[in-house]
Amino acid sequence: MNKGQVKHYLKKTGHVLKEEGINSFITRTRNFVKFNVLTKTKLAYKDILFINGCTLPHPKRYRVDHQIEQLAAYGFSADFVDYTSLNVDVLKYYRGFVFYRCPITPEVEKLIQLAKANNKTVFYDIDDLVIDQKYTDTIEHLKTLSAEEKALYDDGVNRMRKTLELCDYAITTTERLAEELKNYCPHVFINRNTASEKMVEYSLEALNNVQKDSQKVILGYLSGSITHNADFEMILPAIVKIMNENENVYLKVVGELDVPEDLKPFESRIISSPFVPWQSLPEIIASIDINLAPLEYSIFNEAKSENKWVEAALCKVPTIASNLGAFKQCIKDEETGILCENTIEEWYEKLTDLIYDSKKRERIGNTAHRLCLKKNVTTYTGKGLADYIESHLKRNIAFVLPTTNISGGVNVVLKHIAILRKNGFDVFVINNDEVNDDIINKDGTVYVISCRKYELDARIDTMVATLWDTLRVPLKYPKVRNIKYFVQNFETDFMPFGQYAKIVANQTYNTYRDIDYITISKWCENWLKDDYGKDSLYAPNGINLEQFPYKERDFSKKKIKILVEGNSKDYYKNVDESFKIVEKLDKSKYEIHFLSYQGEPKKWYYVDKFMHKVPYDEVGKVYQDADILIKSSLLESFSYPPLEMMCTGGAVVVAPNDGNIEYLKDRENCLFYQPGNIEDAVEKINEIVENEELRNKILENGRATAISRSWNVIENDILALYK
Repeated sequence: MNKGQVKHYLKKTGHVLKEEGINSFITRTRNFVKFNVLTKTKLAYKDILFINGCTLPHPKRYRVDHQIEQLAAYGFSADFVDYTSLNVDVLKYYRGFVFYRCPITPEVEKLIQLAKANNKTVFYDIDDLVIDQKYTDTIEHLKTLSAEEKALYDDGVNRMRKTLELCDYAITTTERLAEELKNYCPHVFINRNTASEKMVEYSLEALNNVQKDSQKVILGYLSGSITHNADFEMILPAIVKIMNENENVYLKVVGELDVPEDLKPFESRIISSPFVPWQSLPEIIASIDINLAPLEYSIFNEAKSENKWVEAALCKVPTIASNLGAFKQCIKDEETGILCENTIEEWYEKLTDLIYDSKKRERIGNTAHRLCLKKNVTTYTGKGLADYIESHLKRNIAFVLPTTNISGGVNVVLKHIAILRKNGFDVFVINNDEVNDDIINKDGTVYVISCRKYELDARIDTMVATLWDTLRVPLKYPKVRNIKYFVQNFETDFMPFGQYAKIVANQTYNTYRDIDYITISKWCENWLKDDYGKDSLYAPNGINLEQFPYKERDFSKKKIKILVEGNSKDYYKNVDESFKIVEKLDKSKYEIHFLSYQGEPKKWYYVDKFMHKVPYDEVGKVYQDADILIKSSLLESFSYPPLEMMCTGGAVVVAPNDGNIEYLKDRENCLFYQPGNIEDAVEKINEIVENEELRNKILENGRATAISRSWNVIENDILALYK
């Protein structure tokens, strides 16, 4: 907290204690801590991150703090960070990035590249033509710099241009600035500088606190920076003449201005003030009668904003300004201010008129004040910025997972994410447990945000539940536009009878809210409609052929390798039945492999080779190493293992269920055995080994089935689920 803020809050404290009492003071203090301290400390996923590259507090306040306030008033969440503290790890926590006056650095360039690769939008915000030396070389003050100082300044200018040129879109303050920026970035939006809520509060307080001396007319020149000296010198003869003619005219100078020799005779009527904290500036402005805003004609000056008019209007002080740039755009001459051509005669004439006509000063000040409160304050002016940013942010889709532990269902979600990202969507995972680590696979990095650790505070276009207990996340989140439920199985049957979770799971197929059901299983599509009256969108499930490369099998070898796959702890996987089949096989002819992502072999299982929690990237080798897959599942939404086995060139003996008959055809690309009939399964295994003609047929057709399910083939079907 700076000195200006401390002064303000001390004054505010005294007022509240005096006028409202201790109880009101305690309530106000509690609310201040809640909304100004506590709310700023929680980690969150938000809409926009502003990266500030300006070391000066005044520009940063207008273009970062105030725009954050504008966005907040229209439902967007945003943070800021200084570019010197930037870390690319912020990428996953924001939908878009606004670089304000930010020079290029390795970290800035890396963040922009990664943002684009992940379909996140990058904007550049600039409020001055400090992006090319062809503009900055016209600034008179820069000619006073040493060669070393000038080289350092030019380096910053050129580095800002490089960042601008890397960004997708630009945001700026004035028409002339927008016109010039289009030479570097074709898409430019004008969001004029506006006053913050606090600026209005301090200005209204200043109007009540400041008592003007009616015997004096105080001209104010709030120079801002030393680069504006030439602007003041342009009207200096008019000021000198007026002060010669009017002993009641004073000049108040705030900021960096070298007082010219011509004004020395009036030294007793010149009031100088150094830079003050912005919270204290309204009291200085409110103490003047006329605000001077001269600007020399130049492209650089035409691009400047109307801040001086806004700050004066808040304090009901009339502004007399040069008739160019933003002043020409925002001031209605003789109504909300006075516009002057840059001649000594006109400045003298119009300024003299204002000095003599106190009622005109009051009328213009009041009119400008009323207009400014509605048209130049953050709360009322953010819609254009919010709409512009929203229109250029990529559609974001969040998949809610119960856990990021790799499983068949998670792998399907990750493939959908890869397809969506390839087609321009901003996609990420909301994890319903404590894990916040990203998922890294061959398709890239999938960003993971734990909703147990991080607050969700961004607009999310589409949130996709992926399991019954994840649906509560989108249903409770107020900033989601579309809710989809990715149904991969009949999860009511996941729990045994007697558990309340079974009822809760069933509720997800009977939601009162309008949500879109999507699925990758014809079986799920059918029961959703037949049993629950829910229409759903269907897309076929796919397989990555490269993940499960083909390998020629030799069925003439001494031992044929049998693979059993499934979690021994899940009753519906029915792994016990597979091992009952194994018990009946001749162990001199068959070698038994067991692959499980979760449960381990039971004591009575006969297993020659057990593979546990094999990384998904290596599962293809497990299938390649086996000749025949036994799959005995009772319940599957979509059964992947048979398809994966066929893709590698192996054979499949399987108990038919609703999750595999969608693509398996008995004696065409597999052999079905009657569920529960152990002898039938053993006969089918032996038939594959002994009947070469049949075996070749099902191996060839199995491979063709897998190829028809390639993700590349069904990509458009997947995209249609999320339209």
